[in-house]
Order: sequence, then C-alpha cells, then structure tokens
Amino acid sequence: MDIGISFFPTEYSIQLTELAVELEQRGFESLMVCEHSHIPASRKTEWPGGGELPKEYYHTYDPFIALSFAAGATKTLKIGTSICLVPQRDPFNLAKQVASLDCLSGGRFIFGIGGGWNVDEMENHGATYNSRFKILRETILAAKQLWTQEQGEYHGDFINFDPAFSAPKPRQTPHPPILLGGNTDHTLRRVVEYCDGWLPMGPSNMTDGMARLRRIAEEAERDMATLQTTVFQMASLTTLVEQSDESDKVALEGYKNAGVNRVLLLLPTADRDTCLKTLDDYMPLLG
Repeated sequence: MDIGISFFPTEYSIQLTELAVELEQRGFESLMVCEHSHIPASRKTEWPGGGELPKEYYHTYDPFIALSFAAGATKTLKIGTSICLVPQRDPFNLAKQVASLDCLSGGRFIFGIGGGWNVDEMENHGATYNSRFKILRETILAAKQLWTQEQGEYHGDFINFDPAFSAPKPRQTPHPPILLGGNTDHTLRRVVEYCDGWLPMGPSNMTDGMARLRRIAEEAERDMATLQTTVFQMASLTTLVEQSDESDKVALEGYKNAGVNRVLLLLPTADRDTCLKTLDDYMPLLG
C-alpha cells in the first residue's frame, strides 16, 4: 500500500516545490492537493468539518498550476487532485489541463474528483447542489471522449458538442486514473459506472467499505481488479504518532488488509519547519 500526502498549498505555507522534493526524497508516493476556486462572502453553506471554515480554504492555489511546479521539481513523485471540483469547470479546459499535466509530468497524474459541498461556490459557477453529480458525470464522459478519440463528441443534458479535436492526449493510457470522492453507496455506483477508483474520506471502516464496493461492482459486472481505492485521511495522524507509533501502524495495516491501494496523510497548511517536522513524524509509517 502506498502512502501519499494531501495538502492545501498557499502562499504562506511551505513552498510546494520544496515540499514535493522532500516527499520524493523521503519515499512518499504522491502529493495531492485540493481545490476551491473562491469562497463566497455570503457563507450560506456550513463547512462539513464543523465550526469556522479554516483559513487555507480561502487561500489555496489553483491545483493544476500548483501541481505543474511540483511535477517540474520531481521525477517520480505522483501528483494529483484531492479533489478537483469538476462541476465548476469547463469540460474543454479541464480535459486540456489534465492531459497537459499528465504529458508534462511523464504520466504521473492522478485525477481525484468530486461534486463539492459549498452550495454558494458552485452556484456562482452555474451549477446547483442537485445537478452537481449529473454535471460531473457528463463532464467526465465528455473528457474521456476528448482524451481517447481523434475527434471527440458528447451529447448530454448539460454538456453538448459535435466532433472536436483536443490535444495533447494524456500520457497514461487511456487516461489518468479517475478517483471519485465520497462515502455513500451512491458514490460507489458512480465509481463503478464511469471511474477508475474510489477516494473515500477517513478514518473509515474500509473492510466494510471494500465489501460494499465489491458488491456493487459485482452487481454491475465490473471487475474489481480495474478499480483502485485511495483513503483521504482528513484527520491528521501527527498527534497519534506522538502517542503511539504502533497504533497508527495497526490502523494503516487495517487499510492494507482491506485492500486499500493508497492512503493520503494530511499535512497542515503551515510554515516550512512545521511541515517538515510533521513529515518526520510520519516517517515511521512508511516502513
């Protein structure tokens, strides 16, 4: 099982290029970053984490631009989104950005996607809470056409276009792995229908989760071998590491035994010294 890092990159945190190099040198498999195009001042939508929305949500870089710097500073580190808010993005620009980053990185991109939770934010982009997953599905299906066909076309309720050229094509064949975030059975059905893997939020009982995914895949006659699972560990393990290395190793071993392919540990949006100290604390978990 691979261990990666999930991070909210900002101008006041550790420089992303330095972080990427540190991760590669220390043996972490991947770096995945989040997305918020903006935070509406209305703040009508409560943060799912409870309480005030953390500062980094207001300041995070565009993920594709940020990851291009991380890719340029490294050679083997995988880079990705956790998550890209697909309903808020133009399908042609998104397909071009994903393909370009995958090409320029030498095929190292992981495409984590989701519908989003901030109703105010998505409404500013012309999407609604009830339509977000319909838009997401059509955008992904349309992007697949642009990535895999010389002249891609798609005709849906929200995305509609006649044959069109789009290049470059992704380096990975047929395209970078698409991992959908979420924890419900609705999410798992979407994963099985048009994605390459699942990106649930932890901590979570993944023995139960993988059994649910397997059942839904079997019902749809989808081969489980074609699906990967990455757990996005929202709660930082730093405190637990300081208390007991063994407790975290047991937790990660549980994920591994359940069949999880990758775990993303959360790195705080903080200064260089704090981030490097956190990575030091995480190092025993890589063994």
